[in-house]
Amino acid sequence: MNKHLSAMIALLLASSMSFAADYNARTIKFAATSPKGTPPAIGMELFAKKVNERSGGKIKVRTFPNGVLGGDVQVLSSLQGGVVEMMTWNAGLMLNHVTDFGILDFPFIYTDTAKVDAMLDGDVGKMLTDQLPEKKLVGLAFWELGERNLTNNVRPVQTLEDFAGLKIRAQQSPLFLEVWSALGANPTPLPFTEVHTALETHTVDGQENPAALILASKFNEVQKYLSLTRHNYNPQIVLIGKSFWDTLNEDEKALLTEVAQEVRIEQRQISRAADSKAIADLESSGMKVNEIPAEELVRIQQKVSPVVDKYAAQINPELVKKVYEAVGYRQE
Repeated sequence: MNKHLSAMIALLLASSMSFAADYNARTIKFAATSPKGTPPAIGMELFAKKVNERSGGKIKVRTFPNGVLGGDVQVLSSLQGGVVEMMTWNAGLMLNHVTDFGILDFPFIYTDTAKVDAMLDGDVGKMLTDQLPEKKLVGLAFWELGERNLTNNVRPVQTLEDFAGLKIRAQQSPLFLEVWSALGANPTPLPFTEVHTALETHTVDGQENPAALILASKFNEVQKYLSLTRHNYNPQIVLIGKSFWDTLNEDEKALLTEVAQEVRIEQRQISRAADSKAIADLESSGMKVNEIPAEELVRIQQKVSPVVDKYAAQINPELVKKVYEAVGYRQE
């Protein structure tokens, strides 16, 4: 009885707060290239539900997963132009707009998620998002996509030498192109929305993404091997166009920020639970799954370290220092 009473009181308080706040009737388009059912898309749905409830139904959020509004680069441009209001995107790919974001895509550095969470939710995250308004963007929170692994149709990747000659779809970032080239692969930059077709037609041999996204995208239907390289950790940044943001009043800004920040906790938990299940499901579907021996991971890390050093030299030294300290990374 007490439990139900407490829940009712909490609901009434939330409702009274929403009516006391000043919310205008608005519809927000929230886009992503991630397929429906993946952790980012689930996060978007949670965000939409909470915003609708807390605004008393005044602010409606329509979610557009699966890249239905275009690829990441196209949607980001729409965000800056005020055509789309919100999106969630791999944070490191903001490198093309704000150089410092490139540090989030450094390979083999972010291995402790608890440390990464604290880093992104603290000074490092703020140092990054503070640079977005001049690019016509506002960052609300960091969610996650997860650890990226390599799939291909040629052979299992178990050693450094196994990367040689593989045609790998790479994210549209110069950092990734150089990382894969350093490993001896042939990277091909493509929007995520074109990856399945490229794999099916053998335009590329493989791709790399978190397991949950590989499964949801049905890449297992056109790929034989899954090698658990765990080479990158992908935080997702929740973005809102500054032109739209500037039309919001303070209550509306506070609501969207509060909900995005709140959802990040649940969204990260969902992402991490989905990862191990997806790996098992991919193996059950017929993919051949292999781990990378520890000694080979060391060799691979050493091979890409010059690329990391090159990009670190282009980034704010104070930020580099804070990131390396936060995750316990030491340069060789």
